[in-house]
Amino acid sequence: MSPLSSFITLMAGGLWHWLLLALALGYLLGSIPFGVLLTRAAGLGDVRKIGSGNIGATNVLRTGNKKLAAATLILDGLKGTAAVLLAASIYGQAGALLAGLGAFLGHIFPVWLKFRGGKGVATYIGILLGLAWQGAAIFAAVWLFVAWASRMSSLAGLSASIAAPLALWMIGYPEIAVLAAVMTLLIVWTHRSNIGRLVRGEEPKIGGKV
Repeated sequence: MSPLSSFITLMAGGLWHWLLLALALGYLLGSIPFGVLLTRAAGLGDVRKIGSGNIGATNVLRTGNKKLAAATLILDGLKGTAAVLLAASIYGQAGALLAGLGAFLGHIFPVWLKFRGGKGVATYIGILLGLAWQGAAIFAAVWLFVAWASRMSSLAGLSASIAAPLALWMIGYPEIAVLAAVMTLLIVWTHRSNIGRLVRGEEPKIGGKV
């Protein structure tokens, strides 16, 4: 059953509350602030007080701890994957899509951090990995190429997030493409300060200081 058919079936059966539960499940998983938790556990203080103040892997890298940054990247991605797969097993494909959206919103707007979270790139990849691995592979390939060419994490994330929904639509995943497009709009919003620096030619390189 396609995600759209699953959604219609649940709504027609009066089970819309299942969809809300899927969204909430995704939000709770997505809102786990691994960047904050890992840096504190490592005795590096609050990652929100260094660099850009972001809780994601790029800013964790500015602590000088590459292993911690890699762990943050992986965990921020896997929480999106876990949300999607868990919701799919309970609520079906429509639930998986809503859990993916919930996880993304949870990462960007975590209630535990007064709704000031990360920028969403790693979680975006993790969500796609759970929904359609092809989309995650395309995202990762574009990110790696642009990051290698420009040495700018923000430009790589923006480029990959624009490419992902287009690619997903073209390879036959329209419902997932719509979700990806919504996440891309949010990615652009979370990167609005980066976009300004890119336009001015002031965006720092990967591993550099803000």
